Amino acid sequence: MPLSPNLRAALFMCISMAGFTANDVIAKNLSETMNMGQVMLLRGLFATAFITLLAWHQGALRSPRLVLQPLVLLRVAGETLATISFLLALAQLPIANVTSVLQALPLVVTMGAALFYGEGVGWRRWMAIAAGFVGVAIIVRPGFEGFSAYTLLAFLAVGFAAMRDLATKRIPREIPTLLISTITAASVTTVGLFLVGPMGGWRSPTAPDIVQLACGAALLLLGYQFIILAMRLGDISFVAPFRYTGLLWAILLGFLVFGDVPDLPMIVGATIVVGSGLFTLYREKVAGRSRASTESIGPTMAPDGL
Repeated sequence: MPLSPNLRAALFMCISMAGFTANDVIAKNLSETMNMGQVMLLRGLFATAFITLLAWHQGALRSPRLVLQPLVLLRVAGETLATISFLLALAQLPIANVTSVLQALPLVVTMGAALFYGEGVGWRRWMAIAAGFVGVAIIVRPGFEGFSAYTLLAFLAVGFAAMRDLATKRIPREIPTLLISTITAASVTTVGLFLVGPMGGWRSPTAPDIVQLACGAALLLLGYQFIILAMRLGDISFVAPFRYTGLLWAILLGFLVFGDVPDLPMIVGATIVVGSGLFTLYREKVAGRSRASTESIGPTMAPDGL
C-alpha cells in the first residue's frame, strides 16, 4: 500500500534527523582523540568539497560576489559561532542533553521574529515560549549538581543559531541556497583551521578517523537532501513536528554508543520543550498562516553548517 505524500514526507524527515544526529555522534566520538578545531577542519574539508561540487553542478557558483550581501555574512557569522559553541558543548555533555537544549531553537526563532520583525505572536504562543524555557531550565538544573558550565555553550549555540535563522529569513531569494551553503561550509572549515592550535594542537588522524570524518560529512548531506525532500513533498504543518524525532535519535544513539542514560529531569524538561514547540505549530495552523513558524529555521535543531 503506497504511502500518502505527507506520510512519505514524515518518513523523510525522520531519516534526515537520524542523519544529523548520527553525524553529531561521530563528532562527539572523535572528540576523545582530537580537539574540536581539528574536527571542524577535517570534516569541513570533506563537506566543503561535496557541497562545492554539488553547487557547481547546479550552477549556483556563477555569481560568487553575492556572498558579500550583509545578511549572508551575518548568517555565516551566526552559523560559525553556533557550530563552535555546539561542538564544544557536545564534547563535554551527553548528546541527549545538548540536543534537548537545542529543541528550544524554534521557540527562540519565533520570539525573535516577533521582537525584531514585528510578526504577530499571540499570548498563547508567548505562554508556550515561556513554558519551553521552563523546560530548558529543568534540563540544565541551574544551581544544582546536574548543572554544567558547558551547558552555557549549548545556550550560546541556540542564540547564534537563532541569529543565523532570522538572518536567513530575509536573505534575497535570488541568492542560491547552495551558494550560501558553500560559503558557510568554507567559513566553518577555515575557522576550524585557526582553532586547532588554541584547542590543543594537531594530532595526526588515523585511517579510522578519516573514515569517520568522511561519513560525518556524508551524513550531513544525507540530512540536507532528505529534509529538502520532506519540506517539498509534505504540508509544512504536518511535517515540521517530526523534527523533534532528532531528540529520540539522540537518546537512543547516546545510550547505544556512549552508554548515556537520561535521568528523570532531562526527560521531563525535554517533554515540556517539545510539547511547547508542538503547541506553537498547532497555533500556527489554527491561525491559518501560510507558513509555519519553523519553516524559516535551519533544518536541524543544531547548527546546520558543520
